[in-house]
Amino acid sequence: MVGTGPESDLAVLKIDENDLQPVNWGDSESAVVGEWVVAIGSPFGLDQTVTAGIISAKGREVGIASYENFIQTDAAINPGNSGGPLVTSDGRIVGINSRGYSGADNLGFAIPSSTARRVMAGLAADGAIQRSYIGIVPGALRDLEDFYDLELNTGMLINSVDPGSPAAEAGIRGGDILLRINDSRVDGRFPEQLPPIKNRIAVSPVGT
Repeated sequence: MVGTGPESDLAVLKIDENDLQPVNWGDSESAVVGEWVVAIGSPFGLDQTVTAGIISAKGREVGIASYENFIQTDAAINPGNSGGPLVTSDGRIVGINSRGYSGADNLGFAIPSSTARRVMAGLAADGAIQRSYIGIVPGALRDLEDFYDLELNTGMLINSVDPGSPAAEAGIRGGDILLRINDSRVDGRFPEQLPPIKNRIAVSPVGT
């Protein structure tokens, strides 16, 4: 065991074997809804099981970890798939299978490769994961553009600010609109768009 990241539901293991052939990472940020993927694992002890489906959604929160930005897929993910790869049609890992949705078929969730790679790098380097924190509770902006006189699909509502947080010290208040993170525009109209924004803040270098 190299290290664990329970906030992201991930761990890094070291395997003392020679001549292992690594697979290639894919770019989960470029993956699109409707893209074909396969989930590989050992569900219910059935080794080397492969199930196929599509990416059903991105940026899902299901309440199992502190930092969530799941890829949702209808490829079957059952107990024993956890930790296995979610692979694109060209053989690249776009996610790490996490779990299915209890009581529902065709609802599986995978940790995006962009998240997994950052967590892996931090744990492998020093056994720790560094995340940025500004102390805001985001909210969806939906249908409030006219009220705030904003361009369509621009900005994210800040519901509240943690007392004593960096955001509070910077003068940010509940009801403000976050328009950009550094040089990138923020689009937080719908609730499913908020986890990726939260993740962008968390993975930004401290001090930026």
